Amino acid sequence: MHFSPDRPAFFVNPDYRPMAGANKAVIDPATLETVGAITAAGDGEIDATLTAATKAQATWKKLDAKSRARHLHAVANAIEAADFTRCAELMVREMGKPYPEAIGEIANCAPIFRYYAEMARDDAGKIAGTTQTGSFQYARYEPYGVSVHIMPYNFPILLMCWTVAASLAAGNACIIKPAEATTLSTLEYMTVFRSLPEGLVSCLPGGAATAQALISSDRTHAVAFTGSVAAGKAVAVACAERMKPCVIEAGGSDPLIISEHAPLEVAAAGSVTAAFHLTGQVCTSAERFFVVDAVHDRFVDLFADRTRALRIGNGMDKTEIGPLVSEAARAKVMRLVDDAIAHGAKAVTGGRIPPSHNTGWFYEPTILTGVTPDMAIVREECFGPVAAICRVKDFDEAIRLANDSPFGLGASVFTTDLAEAHEAAERLEAGMVWVNNPLIDNDALPFGGWKASGLGRELGRQGLDAFRRSKMVIIDHKPAIQDWWYPYPDSWFREAGGRKHV
Repeated sequence: MHFSPDRPAFFVNPDYRPMAGANKAVIDPATLETVGAITAAGDGEIDATLTAATKAQATWKKLDAKSRARHLHAVANAIEAADFTRCAELMVREMGKPYPEAIGEIANCAPIFRYYAEMARDDAGKIAGTTQTGSFQYARYEPYGVSVHIMPYNFPILLMCWTVAASLAAGNACIIKPAEATTLSTLEYMTVFRSLPEGLVSCLPGGAATAQALISSDRTHAVAFTGSVAAGKAVAVACAERMKPCVIEAGGSDPLIISEHAPLEVAAAGSVTAAFHLTGQVCTSAERFFVVDAVHDRFVDLFADRTRALRIGNGMDKTEIGPLVSEAARAKVMRLVDDAIAHGAKAVTGGRIPPSHNTGWFYEPTILTGVTPDMAIVREECFGPVAAICRVKDFDEAIRLANDSPFGLGASVFTTDLAEAHEAAERLEAGMVWVNNPLIDNDALPFGGWKASGLGRELGRQGLDAFRRSKMVIIDHKPAIQDWWYPYPDSWFREAGGRKHV
């Protein structure tokens, strides 16, 4: 079956299969036109997917590391050779992402499959220094079985590849539960997995009920989730009830500090991307700005000038700022901005629906000044194109307020002072710290948050370990009776009142 956006389907490698449930229209957030239709998986489709994954994994886990790596390199080759124009256009029309960002995300996933192909080949266990002569003692890593990947809408392909590549490399089968808002583009992308063994990768559309069914199944064994804090907590609880390991990336409200030693032109340019990339719908978007008093006014002027130059519009046009993903997402942003203004903040830019874009879920990139740490926009995750700026007296106050949050995903600093850079890296309570270059990642370094922003890590060696379990092995190649085995010799006991005691 060839995939069509108008005919709901699920994917069990290498085939698309039709779905029988009630259709739900997919709406373009820029035009409010219908893009296609999706259907939530029913019990039969979930069962078929689990059956195929279980069968495939039984063979995949036995494959030697070199052969498994060859398969992952074949996926990377397919990514590099594919024409993703249609997939990127679907993503733009589903969730509003500007086309250059959509095609870039979709086309640039090959390196993560190559990284984990070789990582798994290189690191299969550890030989420990023996505790006993004649004994070979080591740890080996083995797959869990079938992993579930619950994906967000903002980077539906990239973040899926991060965890799927690691899980496959570890020897698992993978079931992907895409975000409802980006189901069509995720399904379209599944063709890159066709070189893998039958049933090893699946994509099963649906909402929270589908995710719950996959998590609760006895035939799944590990879970990767990216999404809101509330949903992340629910996933973590569901996994804990079943003693099922999980990796949770739950977003946050990232701080960005502008030091009095900041390179202001660079800081202003970097802050525009940090705050407004993907219309602020990035887990690591800079939402809370702490700007030292000495440079506050100059920074705001530069930041505002660059922000006003951003183009708002349909992601298929020449634009940086597309729509928010839904009406509800925009309503939350508007609530938080309006609340801040009501409590004394000032909108230097934005703060409104653009007059030229009344159709769709657009909102102007917004810079707020006069923000105080007690405002709701500082305490909650906004997840929209808003930079809330708090004026602070010095670097120390900036660090303190940056840490005054239930979240701890990432944190950014602009400074040319080496001592401040190192102090920020040490003192900021976040899983990632960027100095003078926000938002970038590295396949070889762990990605994830502290506090309410998540559990576990993606990428790097920790990202691989999240999908495999260790087994301690002790082999005595010269079998011998050990002196500590039962029964104990009499000399090990002491006499006491005519009775023997250990």
